[in-house]
Amino acid sequence: MLVPGGEFLMGTDDKEGFPSDGEGPVRRVRVRPFYIDATAVTNEQFAEFVKATGYKTEAERIGWSYVFGMFLTPRARDRVIGSPREAPWWMAVKGAYWAKPEGPDSSIRHRRDHPVVHVSWNDALAYCAWAGKRLPTEAEWEFAARGGLEQKRYPWGDELLPNGEHHCNIWQGIFPYLNTGDDGYIGTAPANAFQPNGFGLYNVSGNVWEWCADWFSPTYHAQFIDQVQENPTGPPEGFTKVLRGGSYLCHKSYCNRYRVAARSQNTPDSSTGNMGFRCVVDVDG
Repeated sequence: MLVPGGEFLMGTDDKEGFPSDGEGPVRRVRVRPFYIDATAVTNEQFAEFVKATGYKTEAERIGWSYVFGMFLTPRARDRVIGSPREAPWWMAVKGAYWAKPEGPDSSIRHRRDHPVVHVSWNDALAYCAWAGKRLPTEAEWEFAARGGLEQKRYPWGDELLPNGEHHCNIWQGIFPYLNTGDDGYIGTAPANAFQPNGFGLYNVSGNVWEWCADWFSPTYHAQFIDQVQENPTGPPEGFTKVLRGGSYLCHKSYCNRYRVAARSQNTPDSSTGNMGFRCVVDVDG
């Protein structure tokens, strides 16, 4: 989809936000026009890449990836090798990777049109290079995700459920114990589920987190509050990379990060069952 570029107000000072994530302060940013995938890269698309190149993801080379505990297959339960103390619902499962997202006896056979997951930032970069594309900068991602709306909480406005209708795939119920699936999905949804935003982009809120090109910093951009940033690319170095958009595991009680200005981070070699990506292309090729 062609995103026309322009100037916008990036970030938020919303009371629902997480100041420690560096969501604010709101500042003026200008981006060039660019093309962006309407959806996150799907399992089918990633499979074509793997078939053409023989690429092995970092999860395959390392030998494990993080699976949400609710989704563990019977065989996977015997292959859990650990769990992070701060997020015990994540299980490190030997043999989990993009084509076996819940463990060795799972498959993507009926999820070819779902976003690929268990891909690291490095994996995403490899796919982009093969496809002749690149990852979006964080500024490009937010500009595109806003869909032409200014300072709205979500890509469609300020109400999460306008007229009682679901517009994204997030956790419904009590996290992490009960997901009612009221939005139609428990895990990932098809990459083109729900209505697109004003620029024709699907699922920029919820479904899967999306990698951006930038290094993460909660404070770096505050220095630009009194000027218009031109095509910013984030800090020159860092430890973790930016993730945007939230996922099917986000819930207001814990991870209210499906808001369009919300941010997260992870190391470039990390992979989980709720992280994916979409690509961009410069207008001039």
